[in-house]
Amino acid sequence: MTTASTLSYTQRALALFSGGSNGEYGIPDGDAPVLERGSGCRVWDTDGREYLDLTMAWGAALVGHAHPKVVEAARAAAGDGANFAALNRRAVQLAERIAGLSPCAERVRLVTSGSEATLLCLRVAHAATGRPKVVKFEGAYHGQHPVGVAGMIHSRPTTLPACDPAGAGAAWVERDLLVAPYNDLERTRQILEANASDIAAVIVEPFHRCIRPLPGFLEGLREVTRRLGIALIFDEVVTGFRLAPGGAQEYYGVQPDLVAYGKALGGGFPIGVCAGRRELMEAVNEHRLPGPNYAWSASTAGGNPVSCAAALATLDILTQPGVHAGLHAAGNRLRSLLQQALVDAGETGQVLGDGPMAQLAFSAVPIVDQPTWLASNRARGRALMLELLKRGVFLNPMGTKLYLSLSHDEAVLNELGARITAALKATQTK
Repeated sequence: MTTASTLSYTQRALALFSGGSNGEYGIPDGDAPVLERGSGCRVWDTDGREYLDLTMAWGAALVGHAHPKVVEAARAAAGDGANFAALNRRAVQLAERIAGLSPCAERVRLVTSGSEATLLCLRVAHAATGRPKVVKFEGAYHGQHPVGVAGMIHSRPTTLPACDPAGAGAAWVERDLLVAPYNDLERTRQILEANASDIAAVIVEPFHRCIRPLPGFLEGLREVTRRLGIALIFDEVVTGFRLAPGGAQEYYGVQPDLVAYGKALGGGFPIGVCAGRRELMEAVNEHRLPGPNYAWSASTAGGNPVSCAAALATLDILTQPGVHAGLHAAGNRLRSLLQQALVDAGETGQVLGDGPMAQLAFSAVPIVDQPTWLASNRARGRALMLELLKRGVFLNPMGTKLYLSLSHDEAVLNELGARITAALKATQTK
């Protein structure tokens, strides 16, 4: 008789989790590891196998897994009560730290995830402007709500600014969501000017997936949205506190109206932040209830003292002198190793990324937007990622970015470079 105790955790996961995962990895049935623990830049699965980690909790563990200072701070906070569903000392302290680092953060609302943060930013913009539509960029992901997902998957050809609703689970996005081409300022300006009276906000990843903004793109986007009275939202769930202490706003020198944070801020603990200009953020002030220009916002676990304590410890680590210079140096080193691996294997490809992030695209054409990314040989990329997984590198074979942490030192990067070179050669077709 087969019982749960006689099955591996991978088999048990397949019995209860669709696709054998909790989302997105897309690893063939039976091959997905179930993780047991992590330390620094390494993780171990329930069978005891060790992996070098290039997902780092999809970027949430920027300071490394189980960083002692983060663990100590969270443990101390939990001893005082894990959650109050109300403002607490650590939440106020965290809001003060964020306001001191984020150029646009005049008011703050704490939530539990990046998805919740981007959704709240959008709702604030709708409430403050009274307008129904939103503009996002082709291929962008802004969290697991309809606007966050729509326009990312591309199940059928569309003519911009029409939106492909595939994966969104909400047909209404075809009516209320416009899609613009990233890094094409002129076409974006045309879309905004033609629909300005209906557009509440433009939401953008300043560093779009793993593609850098072309010179002048973000600056031009800031100018046209300000001129048309449209709220500019930076989704800094990825870039926040990663590219610089002040995130993409500091790194690129462009200040939005609203900003969403998550991932790295929590040091691995769940957290999200919606912040922005005071006059916009007043939309969530409950003294406005029932309106007008009011957006209901409450989060049971938002601002809980454990996550806030972890975030305060994380910011203490990330704001030490030289930390971001080190992260950028590690990212440059990884991208150099990826480029050298392509040369050694005799393959043509593009190495994307900035800061402590990288991505490899098999294409002779520079990747500057979603169409050029879709035109790359993504099947080749997936084969490489699956081979790396077999060789003890934990990553997401769906083709998303590779994340580094403070724990990825020179020795680890050299080890990764050797495995990437070997995996490239092992998966070449004759």
